[in-house]
Amino acid sequence: MRDVLDLGELHAEVTRKAIKHVHLSVLPPVGKVRVAAPQSMTLETIRLFVISKLTWIRSQQRKLQLQAREAPREFLNKESHYLWGKRYLLEISFADAAPSVTLTPRKLHLQVRQNSDQTRFEEILDGWYRQQVREAVPSLLAKWEPLLRVKARRVFVQRMKTKWGSCTPDPGYIRLNTDLAKKPRECLEYIVVHELVHLIEPTHNGRFVALMEMYLPHWQHLRRQLNKLPVRHEDWSY
Repeated sequence: MRDVLDLGELHAEVTRKAIKHVHLSVLPPVGKVRVAAPQSMTLETIRLFVISKLTWIRSQQRKLQLQAREAPREFLNKESHYLWGKRYLLEISFADAAPSVTLTPRKLHLQVRQNSDQTRFEEILDGWYRQQVREAVPSLLAKWEPLLRVKARRVFVQRMKTKWGSCTPDPGYIRLNTDLAKKPRECLEYIVVHELVHLIEPTHNGRFVALMEMYLPHWQHLRRQLNKLPVRHEDWSY
C-alpha cells in the first residue's frame, strides 16, 4: 500500500518496506519524489523527514531537469555510439554466426544474425558494454581496496535508470551502471571509489566528504564532469 504526502507544490510517494532506515529518491526525468520507509514509521514522522530534505530535493530536481539526454537509439548505420568517452560510428552487418561487437579506430562494428531486430541490437550492445565495465573493474579494485582498507564482496554491473552506482554496506555489495562504459574511464574510477567509501561511511555526511577529499581530491570535478554528460534515453514508467 502506498501513501502520498502533499506538501504544497511537492508530492512524495511513500512505500513502506521491511527496512531500518528511510530512503529518499528523486527520480528522473522530472524529479518525482519517492520515499521508502520502515513499516512501523508513522506518516507524520515521514512528513517531517521529507520537509527537512526539501532544499536537497529541490537541488536534485533542478539537476535532473537540466541534464542532457541522448536521443533514442535507432541502431542505424553511422549512428554515434561511445566507448570510454570516445565517439564511434555504428556499422551493422549480418552473418550466420554468433553476434559480435568489434572496434576499429572510428567504427563500432555490430555483427548480428539475419532477421535480428532493433531490440536484439540493443541487447547485444548492452551485454558488450556490461562486459567492458566488468573487465575494467578488477584493476580499479586492486588499486583502491588496499588504500581504503575495504573489500567489496561482490560487484554487480547492470542497467540502472536513476544511479551511476550504489552500495549495500552490510553484505559489501556494489552495483555499477552498465552505461559507465560510455563515459571517460576516470568517471568509472570515481564511481568505484565513491561506492567503496560507502563501505566505510554509508551516508553522504561530513565524514564521507572528508574521506573522498583525502583519497580522491578532484572527486567533485569528476562528479560534475559525469553529471554534465548526456544519459541514456529511457521510456519512464512508474
